[in-house]
Amino acid sequence: MTGEGEGEETPRNGSYEEWVDALAEGGFYLECGDGHGSLPPRRVCPECGYTDLAERALPGTGTVATFSEVHVAAPAFADETPYVTAVVDFGPVRLTGVLRDVSADEVAIGDSVAPDVEPDGPDGRPLVVFRPA
Repeated sequence: MTGEGEGEETPRNGSYEEWVDALAEGGFYLECGDGHGSLPPRRVCPECGYTDLAERALPGTGTVATFSEVHVAAPAFADETPYVTAVVDFGPVRLTGVLRDVSADEVAIGDSVAPDVEPDGPDGRPLVVFRPA
């Protein structure tokens, strides 16, 4: 992250890959002056159009907002079925990823999880995952 004073940081002009790399080390989201959160890459707040966005540290844990067990997957994930995807609430932002270390029978809305990144597939593309916290 590039820094400015008093705990605020100016958002980078980065890519999704840069954001995923940062997620592996705690992560960040973008916040506008009105307090709306969004995920990079972004230059404008999707809710109010505010262009002065600051990087904020992503909370270390979030809560499961919803989840689904996938039995028929896209070809890239076909070898992993069944698996659980979840939308996780981190306060001002929500992330979507794959739940690891739990089955669909063991997860519930409101469960606390922590984000992580792991390589996926033959090319090792980064995959957003969540684990019980």
